[in-house]
Amino acid sequence: MKRLEDRQFTELDLRRMLDRVVAIRVDVVPYRWIIATRYHRRHWEIIVEPNPATELLVVITAYPVQ
Repeated sequence: MKRLEDRQFTELDLRRMLDRVVAIRVDVVPYRWIIATRYHRRHWEIIVEPNPATELLVVITAYPVQ
């Protein structure tokens, strides 16, 4: 599995983060959401945008919260 070079995590890591959601809130960008989660004892945020046409959740980015 290829690593997501900018953030040093894999798709599998991202799926694990999405299994450990702490909170969800509206982003400042319309139709986007911020998912707060924990991974490797750190707080992370994942920016997502639902795609109604495909009924999929598109991950825009994920980053550790400092």
